[in-house]
Amino acid sequence: MTDYPVVSREEWLSARTAFLVREKEFTRLRDELSRQRRELPWVLVDAPYRFETPDGERTLAELFDGRSQLAIYHFMFSPEWDEGCPHCSFWADNFDGIDAHLHHRDVTFLAVSRAPLAKIERFKARMGWSFPWVSSFGSGFNFDYHVSFTPEERERGTAFYNYVQTTPGPADREGVSAFITDDAGSVFHTYSCYARGIDILNGAYNILDLMPKGRDEDALPDLQAWVRHHDRYD
Repeated sequence: MTDYPVVSREEWLSARTAFLVREKEFTRLRDELSRQRRELPWVLVDAPYRFETPDGERTLAELFDGRSQLAIYHFMFSPEWDEGCPHCSFWADNFDGIDAHLHHRDVTFLAVSRAPLAKIERFKARMGWSFPWVSSFGSGFNFDYHVSFTPEERERGTAFYNYVQTTPGPADREGVSAFITDDAGSVFHTYSCYARGIDILNGAYNILDLMPKGRDEDALPDLQAWVRHHDRYD
């Protein structure tokens, strides 16, 4: 940090104004990318998925809760685990309080994991979260949307994750999927992203990206080696 130049306010303003041109280019490019994303084709969802919720068993269509759009965060929480992934928990710490805004734009947001609902509810209470979170336990939902993998896929390196065949690591991985329903009640899958594609959902990372040290992860053995459940930091 001591190697950075220290300049006058006028020199700083000149450098900052020049960089603003690039930021505006990036903003316009992101707007265009978002427009093209919305123009991707849709896929009809005809599988009879069932989910455990605090209000009983629900279909995928019922998870929309009367709205036309549904955003799902695929939260890493395998059935045999006793707590959710600390990295997904880092993302989930950004989810509370957004429901009112999303509902106003006709969007329902929730998390889905393969862990049984009782484990989800217990962990959710420990973390102090209020966002909706349901279980796909016993359903093929996670496998069909390529965020859960069989032991054979993991062993052979044939799992399909982030649009390539790979060795995914754990049995469950992170991702986000978008769905829409029409007036007839049909459900369509419109988009999914994984791995670094979910960075935009993490408000803490976006703040760190504004800071002089950035995410400060380059020297770590793994980029997120520093991440803990928020109740386990020193």
